[in-house]
Amino acid sequence: MTRLSAIVACYRDGPAIIPMYERLCAIAEEISVELEVVFVNDASPDDAENILRDLAAKDRRVVAVNHSRNFGSQAAFTSGMRVCTGDIVVLMDGDLQDPPEVIRGLYEKWKEGYDVVYGVRVKRDASLFLQASYKIFYRLLRRLSYLDIPCDAGDFSLLDRKVVAALEQFPERDRFLRGLRAYAGFRQIGVPYVRPERMFGRTTNNLFKNIAWARKGILSFSYRPLEWISWIALIVTAAAVSAIFYYLGRYLFVHDAPRGFTTLLLAVLFLGGMQLLCLAIIGDYVGRIFEEVKQRPLYLVKSIFNDPRARD
Repeated sequence: MTRLSAIVACYRDGPAIIPMYERLCAIAEEISVELEVVFVNDASPDDAENILRDLAAKDRRVVAVNHSRNFGSQAAFTSGMRVCTGDIVVLMDGDLQDPPEVIRGLYEKWKEGYDVVYGVRVKRDASLFLQASYKIFYRLLRRLSYLDIPCDAGDFSLLDRKVVAALEQFPERDRFLRGLRAYAGFRQIGVPYVRPERMFGRTTNNLFKNIAWARKGILSFSYRPLEWISWIALIVTAAAVSAIFYYLGRYLFVHDAPRGFTTLLLAVLFLGGMQLLCLAIIGDYVGRIFEEVKQRPLYLVKSIFNDPRARD
C-alpha cells in the first residue's frame, strides 16, 4: 500500500490541528493509502505543542516536530521532509486554507505518472486588493524569473519521494520552495482549487510580509534587478553626456548657457536617487549572500513526538 506523508506547518494553528487530523484520516481512508501526519510546530505561541503531545500519544501515525523558535514555513516544510517516511509527500499549511480534500485530486494525478502535483489557486476568499496583489506577484515573478514558475501555485503540493530526495540536496538556507520545486524539474502538473479563508483565528500575514515574500521570490530566482542597474547606469550616462553637449553647444554658439540653482538641485537629487536605488538592489543580494555564508542551521528541533527514525 502507498504510504502518504502529510507535512503540516503549524504556527498559531492550535485550534485547527484536530480538524486537520480528522479530515486527513478521512481522505486517507477514502483513497486507500497508509497515512503518516507530520505536524511541524514552528514554535507556535498557542497550546499547539500540548495538543500534539496528546494526539501523538493516541495515534502512532502522528509525528510532531517542535522547533526551538519560529523559523518560518519554508524551514518547517524542510524539517518535515527530513523526518517523513512516505512514498509520496504532501506539503500544506496548518490553517486549513489548503483543504485536505484536494489531496484526492493530487493523488489521482500522481497515479497518472506525475512526480509533482501542485495546487493552483483559481480563487481565494480574500479582499479584492489582496487577490489582485497575488495575481500581479505571480505573473511578475514568472516574467522575471529564469525558471518557468507556475502562476497562482503556492507550497500546497504532492511530491514523489524522488522529488523530496532531490530537494534535500539543495544546501541553501533562504528557501523559496515553490521555486526550488520548479527548479528540480521532473514531470509536473497543477490541480485547480478554491482557497478558503482561515478557519480559526486571524491571518499572520500583512502587506509588509507579503512585500518581503515577493522580494524573496524574485531575488531568489531572478537576476533581472541586477541587469536593471546596468540599464539605469547606461540611461543616466547617456542623459548626462547629452546634457553636456547641449550646454556646451548653447555656450559656444548661442552664448546663452542655462544657469540656475534649480537645475543643479534636480540633477543631484535624480542622480542620488538612482544611486540609492541601485545600492538597495545590490544590498538585497549581498544580504542574502551574507546569510548563506554564515552556514547557520536552517532550523533547530526542540523535541519530536513519535520520531519515525527511532522506530524498530
